[in-house]
Amino acid sequence: MRGVPVAVAVLVLLAGCSADRAPAAATPTPVPAFDEVPGISGEVVRLRADEALGGQVQVRLTDTGDAPFTVLGVALTSPAFAEQPPTEQTATYAPGRTIDLPVPFGPVDCAADVHPVGARLQLDRGAGPVEVVVPLAGDALDLVAGEQCAAQRLAEHVVVAVDGFTEDGDGVRGSVVLTRVDDDGGEVRVDALGRSVLLEPAAPDLPATLGAGEQELTLPLVVGLASCDPHVLAETKKPFVFPLTVEAAGETAVVDLPLSDVQRGQLQALVDRVCG
Repeated sequence: MRGVPVAVAVLVLLAGCSADRAPAAATPTPVPAFDEVPGISGEVVRLRADEALGGQVQVRLTDTGDAPFTVLGVALTSPAFAEQPPTEQTATYAPGRTIDLPVPFGPVDCAADVHPVGARLQLDRGAGPVEVVVPLAGDALDLVAGEQCAAQRLAEHVVVAVDGFTEDGDGVRGSVVLTRVDDDGGEVRVDALGRSVLLEPAAPDLPATLGAGEQELTLPLVVGLASCDPHVLAETKKPFVFPLTVEAAGETAVVDLPLSDVQRGQLQALVDRVCG
């Protein structure tokens, strides 16, 4: 093949391969989108209550047809999330009616595409239950996957812990500890710690850096009341969620401070003591 361009030569060689010979590299086959289900539209959404509870989103279904139906069970399906057993429901839809159904999501596979996203329904239109998959619009699972995958990548560099919670007047005192788990020893920067509507953590040493080659960074922490307003006390959905912004290996992740049940109990005791 002297004088033949390289690209042409490669094509000629491939054309001459035996038909039953496997290719050198396979391209992943895209997952086909789900077909529309007549009379039902769906969207996946994440409410503030879902963020507070963690591990779930809402499947928002609307009866777009002219007949009622009942949902008896629902599960999410996505290439990026391990499918969970159906959540039992008894939700009856009339034409034009929209109902949100809380649904758990499984562990995320960060190498997989999130879409297509669907709701696997046990559906009864009056003739007995059947299973259908309704395509879901919305980017709630994209947001969940982005957060969880960033947290997974951060965990390859450092582990975040909260130690030493003790009462301290009108607050609770402790420390945030970052412990290195990787071998490359690159810098890890802690930029900010957010508050909840009800409680305000103070970490006066921020921003701070776990230097190259250092194994541990300890940051003093004091959590005090931000508000005793009765409306806030009654309505807050995320009283003990404090987002920590950390940068490692050139990527920024926002993770919630990992509080134990005992530590949450101490914060609740603080609220009860100060707000009466």
